[in-house]
Amino acid sequence: MHSTLELEAPGIEHRSEQHEGGGRTMWTAHPDGSWARASTERPRALPTVHQGGPRRLRDLLTDVLDRLITGGELPVTGDRLTITPDGQTPLSRGRWSATL
Repeated sequence: MHSTLELEAPGIEHRSEQHEGGGRTMWTAHPDGSWARASTERPRALPTVHQGGPRRLRDLLTDVLDRLITGGELPVTGDRLTITPDGQTPLSRGRWSATL
């Protein structure tokens, strides 16, 4: 899942912290200034999410999860890899696409 998110937003970084009592905070940041933070006070509780910057990183992650849940796999699963003469690597599946 992180690999697909990395294709959507190359350069994204993830950090997490486990809290006493089982809660957790996860941070996601991108060099363009986009960021997201999700925190929960106890295990299995719904997180409180905050995000900012030019892109909504949590929304990108939610889109990746939706594709996994509804399609049963992530977009790059089973994809063929092609490298163009200029060194680009286009990937696509259905309506999803990315270029490396």
